[in-house]
Amino acid sequence: MKLASLTVGGVRRAGAVNEADATVALLPASLGTVDDVVRGGPAALDAARAALRGAETRPLSEVRLESPLHRFNRDILCTGWNYWDHFEESKGKREGQDPASRPEHPAFFTKGPDTVIGPVDAIAYDPAVSAKWDYEAEIALVIGRDGRSIPEEKALEHVFGYLVANDVSQRDLQRAHGGQWLKGKSIDATMPLGPWLTTSDEIDDIGGLQVQCELNGRLLQDASSAQMAFSIPRIIAELSHGMTLRAGDVVLTGTPSGIGNAREPQIFLGHGDVVVTRVSGLGELRNRVTLTQLT
Repeated sequence: MKLASLTVGGVRRAGAVNEADATVALLPASLGTVDDVVRGGPAALDAARAALRGAETRPLSEVRLESPLHRFNRDILCTGWNYWDHFEESKGKREGQDPASRPEHPAFFTKGPDTVIGPVDAIAYDPAVSAKWDYEAEIALVIGRDGRSIPEEKALEHVFGYLVANDVSQRDLQRAHGGQWLKGKSIDATMPLGPWLTTSDEIDDIGGLQVQCELNGRLLQDASSAQMAFSIPRIIAELSHGMTLRAGDVVLTGTPSGIGNAREPQIFLGHGDVVVTRVSGLGELRNRVTLTQLT
């Protein structure tokens, strides 16, 4: 099932996308939002599936999809350096923050939930905040069942579904605050998420998805999730070690090579740029970078 979020008559509703005929079926308002379905467990998802029979449908071309999720338990949980080609391309370009060797464990950080925007919303851009706005195409996952110290072999049982994300980052801020990435990852209205939440049962092989990012029609990132340094089950197992993950938590799984900061010459985002982020089987985000006063 592909769960989308849209506003109808001033009320946020959950919908189910049918890509084959490019429509979205409106689920009953009584089921709540996509956030409610995620937190409601298997019973809520079964109810959503049952509600498809006879549901009103609308062409996707006539609706504006929003971020599938709007209610967050905490910051977005993120994984850094999770494609070795990306780790290697940035060597010597981290302004004194290079590790001595390849990490033996995933690198984790968080970004504020106010970063989240929808699949066609404008990416906020304010050159007074940062001079180095970078793109990072990623697979995001949503936890569907609470768990702590989750064994790697059971990790995927805790995943509700997957989305596309772009972890737009401000590289100068990322370096400027004691080596901590939070500030350079948490600028408001900068992380597209969506276009819908694909339930895990629809993905046959999470290790075989293609992750891409285009900037103004130029393909700059193109890699398989099979190239991850640490698999999604490993990420969940390590992140949950001694720390409870809860239904509704969003986890980003890292970006592949091709980021703007590592290129020669460097490429950074600016007003008017169009960023397209896609993951095979999960959909596509299309966002324009737009001058926005953030100070």
